[in-house]
Order: sequence, then C-alpha cells, then structure tokens
Amino acid sequence: MAEPGAEILCVGTELLLGDIQNTNARFLAQQLAQLGIPHYFQTVVGDNRERLKQAIAIAAERSSLLLFTGGLGPTPDDLTTETIAESFGVPLVERPEVVDDIAAKFALRGRQMSPSNRKQALLPLGADILPNPSGTAPGIIWQPQPGLILLTFPGVPSEMQLMWQETAIPFLQRQGWGREIIYSRTLRFWGIAESTLAEKVASFLDQHNPTVAPYANHGEVKLRISARAASEVAARALIEPVEQQLRQIAGLDCYGADEDSLASVVGGLLRSSQTTLGVAESCTGGGLGELLTAIPGSSAYFLGGVIAYDNQVKVRLLNVAADLLAQQGAVSGIVAEQMAQGIRSQLGTTWGLSITGIAGPDGGSDVKPVGLVYVGLAGPYGVESFEHRFGLGRSREWIRRASACSALDHLRRKLLFA
Repeated sequence: MAEPGAEILCVGTELLLGDIQNTNARFLAQQLAQLGIPHYFQTVVGDNRERLKQAIAIAAERSSLLLFTGGLGPTPDDLTTETIAESFGVPLVERPEVVDDIAAKFALRGRQMSPSNRKQALLPLGADILPNPSGTAPGIIWQPQPGLILLTFPGVPSEMQLMWQETAIPFLQRQGWGREIIYSRTLRFWGIAESTLAEKVASFLDQHNPTVAPYANHGEVKLRISARAASEVAARALIEPVEQQLRQIAGLDCYGADEDSLASVVGGLLRSSQTTLGVAESCTGGGLGELLTAIPGSSAYFLGGVIAYDNQVKVRLLNVAADLLAQQGAVSGIVAEQMAQGIRSQLGTTWGLSITGIAGPDGGSDVKPVGLVYVGLAGPYGVESFEHRFGLGRSREWIRRASACSALDHLRRKLLFA
C-alpha cells in the first residue's frame, strides 16, 4: 500500500545534464508544504521510455500522489503522457476539445496548428483534463488505480504554476488534501560552524512538531523550524517559543530570519543609527559594495567605495603607508586597518570597512595561504582588524563571498553595541 504522501517526478534529459535548474521541483515542494501535504521523494528522469516506466513503477508503490512536470510537448522525445498510459495498461485517446483548444491558441497568434501538436491531445482513457490556460500542452488528473492520483504539468514554469494554482490546488483540497499546512521559519547565522551550532541546539533536533533542521551554504548556517497545524496562525504559535529559545542559545551568531541578509540587517542598523559607510576592497573586487547596493534605499547610508586591487591605488587613494606595504604585504591586518581608515577619511563616513586577502587559486604561500583574509573596521571608537583563514579547497568565488559576508558581520556586531 502506497504511503499517503506526494512524490515529484521531473522529466527531461536537460535536467540531468544540468543545462537548466530544476525550479519546478522547488516550486511544487514549497506548495506541498503550504498545503500540508507530506512529501517524501523527488525523482528526476531523462527522456527515456524504459527508465521513466521504472520511475513510475517505483513511485506508484511508495506514494499516493504523483506530480509530473515535463515531457508533454509535441516532439518525439516528449514521452510522459504515453509512458504513463503504457505503465497502467491504458490506451491513449484523442480528445477533440483539446485539439480545438490548441487550434484556437494557434489562431490567436495568427498561425496554423502543426500536425505534430495533435499528439498533445492524446490522453489516457479515463483521465480528466488539467487545463493549460497559457500553453498548448494540457495536463491530466487521473486515478489509474485505487489510492493513487496522478497530475501532470508541462515543464514551462509559468504554465505549470498557473495550472497548479487554478486547477490542481482546488482539486486536491476537494479530495481532502491540504486540511493542514506546514509553515516554516528559517533562522540565519554567521560566524559559527554548522557542527558547532548543531551541538548547541542538539536537544531541539529530535522533536517532531515543530521540527528543527540545520543546513549550511557558502559559510552561512540556517536552522529551519517547521510546524504542522490547521492554520498559519496556529503554526506560528508552535514555532514562536522554539525560535526564542534558539535565538537565546545562539546569541549574536543569529543575525536574522527568512529573507533577511547580512546586507539588509546591516543596512537597517546603519539607517536606525543615522550613520554612514564607505568600503575599500581588494580581493573581493567590488563584491562587498554589490551586496550593500542590492538593498533598496541603500544610498541613505552607503556612500561608496574604492576597489584598491593594485598596491599603488591603496597608497594614492587610501593613504596606506608604502613602507608598511613593503614590510607587511598587502594581506595583513595593519594594511586592512589603514584601508578602512583611508576610505572613512576620504568619504567622510562614520564607518570604514575594508577587505584584503588571497582568494586563489594561486598566490598563496606557507606563511600566507590561499583563503587568508583580513577585514578592517574603522569608526568612532577606533580601528581594528580581523583575521580569517577560510582554508584550502574553497573556490575563489566561495572565498570572495565569505569575505564580503564576514566583513558585514563584523560591522553588524559592532553596530549592535555602538
């Protein structure tokens, strides 16, 4: 007996090759969570009849709701509908209403329907049509056997999402799905390792409602708190006390939640304190400024910056002492401090923030390895620097982004007590 939960099956060789991102699976997974529908598996399979049949057989054994995306087009490699019919021993029949709908859509564009498009009107005997308001490929809603429901959608995200919202959700709710919702809140952390955070909150990781799960990406750690309840209000009520306990345990390492970013949080602190910021960047090459200016309204507190990649730019524009550069090297705490002081002085800002380091993959040494980065911070209370060793094996992109985020985090912590 299949488990009462959903499985997403995405069809397309282009997904397996990595030519396109699988945004459909992400969308459907989020939608299932909002409806409170259990979701245990995702499968990606290429445009191959036999492998698709195998995937369908496995999914039908373990899940009661199968959601397909992709493979509904008019070309020979669009195999989803016919393979589903074949898997359950049901013939395809042409649906005149679908032919008429496709022809009408072509006519609206001033074109004549291609004969190959008639393939999209071939649906399994007994299946209901899942209308596609914006495209030519309809989906199906079908119960091929007791306890199993199939819904198919085209791979085009805009078409799939509209079909989901207009037809699939109401259908599923009529079938008794979606009586509860799963609501999640994500706490965001910087400056703490995933393993360290997991140890601190270990007692929360085994509870069931709400659940707490850690994950990390590009140096950031997150805790996702998810609750199942009859409404979002009820779910929030379950999450709120857990969130407060986790924040208390994590302290300053927790910088925000959900859509917050280090740049948006720092921006809010600068705005509320009515202070301004200038940045001086070397190894990040403008990445710090990019994060800051991605926030709408950042011109209220971010005045600008200097990309001081060459040492002579550090000397001429940021007043870094040439003898210090010669003695200590550009990648040093004292140079980071002088860069921060220099940009603060040149722009007349409250705060100056700088980054200098070795992003790699070349340029490191035993004394100063790839991943060594210094952040300088100058402000009303003086100047200081912070050393980071991001380690070998990290990509240049990873080191540059982690450097910019770490710089923002140092400023965030300072602003909280300024």
